[in-house]
Amino acid sequence: MTRTITVRGVGKATAKADFVTINMSMKTSDMEYDTAMDRAAEKIDGLSRALKHAGFGADDLKTTKFRVDTAYDTIKDRDGNYKRIFEGFVVHHDVRLQFDFESRRLSQALSAMAACISAPEIEIRFSVKDSEKLKDDILRSAAENARRRAEILCEASGASLGALLSIHYSWDELSIYSSTRFSYESECLSSVKSVKSIDMEPEDIHAGDSATFVWEIC
Repeated sequence: MTRTITVRGVGKATAKADFVTINMSMKTSDMEYDTAMDRAAEKIDGLSRALKHAGFGADDLKTTKFRVDTAYDTIKDRDGNYKRIFEGFVVHHDVRLQFDFESRRLSQALSAMAACISAPEIEIRFSVKDSEKLKDDILRSAAENARRRAEILCEASGASLGALLSIHYSWDELSIYSSTRFSYESECLSSVKSVKSIDMEPEDIHAGDSATFVWEIC
């Protein structure tokens, strides 16, 4: 019977944030469906034009979600009965803008958003442009970590490490984002004329993953 050793290798890697993602949410409502849709279209058009004036391309702004809901309120009448009252149509439009991170460029984008009528609520995330390289580094680290642990265990047990028999990996999606979070509420952003350049350095990205290795023991 073949003797084996199973070791879970843990890989880690660190990288500087060099890519920024701005997620923007806009909400428009009106009692009339056509009016709500027209107002939503005006908002996205105003945002697109403002970003174009700031130097971004027409295709840089991507839609991530578009949804139309009906809004209701519940009230109690004089007889104590509850009734649902229609309050209109609500259009939710979420968009995303991504570009190489630079403080000045980020400030230009935020100033453009502040100057337009759209007044989106925004959240900014920092990541790496070449995420695949970071993932590869993590997997290499996991393999090295597993082999080192296996060799130590074998040496301490008076055995030697044989051939690698199998590797088990879950292929789960990794979160490749800096822990630095940056956000503006729509009311806050719309109340300023422009956003001053902030000399910021996002927290380095720390990511990790694991894989399970099975070796033969000699």
